[in-house]
Amino acid sequence: MLGKREPEVYGNKDYAALCDEIVAFGSSIGAGVEVVQSNFEGEIVEFIHNASDKFAGIVINPAAFTHYSYAIADALRAVNTPAIEVHISNVHAREEFRQKSVTAAACVGQISGFGVESYKLAIQYLSTI
Repeated sequence: MLGKREPEVYGNKDYAALCDEIVAFGSSIGAGVEVVQSNFEGEIVEFIHNASDKFAGIVINPAAFTHYSYAIADALRAVNTPAIEVHISNVHAREEFRQKSVTAAACVGQISGFGVESYKLAIQYLSTI
């Protein structure tokens, strides 16, 4: 729903444009990027489990799963692949329930509030470790 849902919070860029921008950025710094999206918790868990054999890092925006998905948090802890949690909006300046993340502690860090740049900052960091 990116570009449609709360554009005053998430901006007007749609999902396809976000993906194109992230992949282009990765390419510009020599980092291959594969974008995966799912609204299903189990699919996200499966992707994370398979990531350790395929990727050097994970940039994850768990969306609403951020606040309650112990399954995603456990999956992130189960792999030896460093992950960074990202959010387009500054979750710490929003509603109280958005300020709690159960997944961030399973990541090497969290970046929020920089719009699409949050993804780029995460990719940039992961390309250095």
